[in-house]
Amino acid sequence: MDQLTTTPALYEAYKKRLQEIADIRYATALLQWDQETYMPAGSITTRSRQIATLSELAHARFTESVTGELLTNLLERKDLTEEQRSNLELSQYDYQQQVKLPSGFVRELSETISNSFNHWVEARKNNSFSLFAPWLEKLVTLKRKEAELMGYEHHPYDALLNQYERGCTTELLDQLFSRLKPALAELLAEIKQQPQVENRILKQHFQEDQQWAFSMDLLEKMGYNFHFGRQDKAAHPFTINFSSEDVRITTRVREEDISYMTWSTIHELGHALYELGLPNNQYGLPLGEAASLGIHESQSRLWENNIGRSLAWCTHFFPVLKSYFPQQLEPYGPEDLFRAINKVQPSLIRTEADELTYHFHIIIRYEVEKALVEGSLEVNAVPEFWKQRYQHYLGIDVPDDSNGCLQDVHWSHGSFGYFPTYSLGSIYAAQFYATLVKQVPKFEKLLQEGEFEIVKNWLSDNVYIHGRKYTSEELCRRITGKGIDPEDFMQYARDKYRFIYAYKLEGIIL
Repeated sequence: MDQLTTTPALYEAYKKRLQEIADIRYATALLQWDQETYMPAGSITTRSRQIATLSELAHARFTESVTGELLTNLLERKDLTEEQRSNLELSQYDYQQQVKLPSGFVRELSETISNSFNHWVEARKNNSFSLFAPWLEKLVTLKRKEAELMGYEHHPYDALLNQYERGCTTELLDQLFSRLKPALAELLAEIKQQPQVENRILKQHFQEDQQWAFSMDLLEKMGYNFHFGRQDKAAHPFTINFSSEDVRITTRVREEDISYMTWSTIHELGHALYELGLPNNQYGLPLGEAASLGIHESQSRLWENNIGRSLAWCTHFFPVLKSYFPQQLEPYGPEDLFRAINKVQPSLIRTEADELTYHFHIIIRYEVEKALVEGSLEVNAVPEFWKQRYQHYLGIDVPDDSNGCLQDVHWSHGSFGYFPTYSLGSIYAAQFYATLVKQVPKFEKLLQEGEFEIVKNWLSDNVYIHGRKYTSEELCRRITGKGIDPEDFMQYARDKYRFIYAYKLEGIIL
C-alpha cells in the first residue's frame, strides 16, 4: 500500500471493493430467490454450480490479502470519521472471520446446500426423512468442520450461533431458556384450565385469489412500498433483499384458513420494512446491513404479534377483510377475530404455532442442533428424538416426518444456529414494543386509525438507522435501558391472554 495515499482516496477504494463484492453476493441471492420461486425443477444441477461459483468468487475476493492490507492501513489513520471507523472495524471483524474459511470449503458447502434443498423438498413431499438424511449428514459434517475452522471457547455450536447473533452462546441460551420455560409452562397451564376460545371465523373457505388481493392491500396499508419490492408465493415464506431499494417477500395461501396467509405476510413485511429502512448510502458496507438475525426477527415478530395480533389491529383491519369476504365474516366482529387469532393450543407446525407455545418449538430445534453439532445425537436418530421432545414439551404425538423434523427448510439451507434467533427476536420485540408504547402518546388509538407509519418511523429512528453499528445487546440497551430480558415478553403475554381467556393471573416469578 502507498502510505502517501490520502485517507479519502483509500476509503473510496475500500468502499468500491466492498460494493463490488456485494454486487456478486446479491446476484447470488437473486439466483437463490429464483430457485425457490420460479426455477424449473430440472435446472437444479446447473443452478447449484452457478450459485457455488459466485459464492466462492465473493468469498475469495473479500479474503484476498489486499482487503486485509487496506483495512489495516485505514484503521491506522487518525482522520477517519466515526461512520468510517465503524464500517472499517466491522469489516475487519468480518475479514478475520472469513479468512478462516478456505475458498474450497465455501464452494463445497454452497454446492451441498443447493443440492440439499431439493432433496429436502422431495423428502418432505414423500414424507420420508431417509431421503434427506444423507444430505443432512453431509451438512452436519460440514458444519462441524466450519465450527472448528471458525474457532470457539466452550462449545462448537457457539461458532455457528455467532454467525447469526454475534456474541450469542449456548451458555446464554441455556440461561435464557431456563427462565422462560417454567414461566411459559405456568402460564400455559393456567390458560388450559379456561374454556377454549372459538376460531371458526378463520376456518372457512377463503378463495385464493381474494386472499392474495387482500394480502396486497394489507401490505400497502401497513407501509410496504411496491415500487421497491414485490410479493410472490413460495413453499416456505421468506424475505430476500438485493439492496435497500429491492426487497422481496413471499407468502403461501391455504384456502381453508385465512390466518395461514395473513400473518405469514405480516411477518415477512416486518423483515422487509427493516431492509427497506437501512441506509441506502451504505450499500455493501456494514452500516447498510441489519444488526443481527435476532434483531431482524424482532422486527418481524413485533409487526406480526405485538401489532398484527392486537385488538387495535383487528379493529382497523376487520372492515377491510370483511370487504373481501362479506359472506364469511357477516356474523362476526373485530373482537371475534382478535380472540381467534390468539388462540393458544399446542400444535405440530412451528409456523402455525401461537406466540406462547412457539418458544417450545424453537427450544426443541435448538436442542436437536446442539446435540447434532456436539455429536451426542446421530442424524438417523433425529426423527425419534424430535418425537420425544414434542411429547415432553407440548404433549403432542408427531405422526410422520413431514409434520415433524422435515417441516422446516432451514437445515437444507445449512442454517444451523438460526432457530434460536426466533425466540431472541420475540423477546427483543416485546422489549422494543414496551418502550414504543411508553414513548408514543395514544398509541392504541393511532393503531386503530391505521397510523402504522408511526411504528415504522419509530423503528427507523431507533433500529433501522444504525445498521450493524451495535450488537443486539448494545442496541437493546440503547433503546430500552437493559439487555435481553424475558420479563417484558411475559408481562405482555400475561396482560394479553388474561383478557382473551378471562382469567386473573398474578405475576409469575421468572
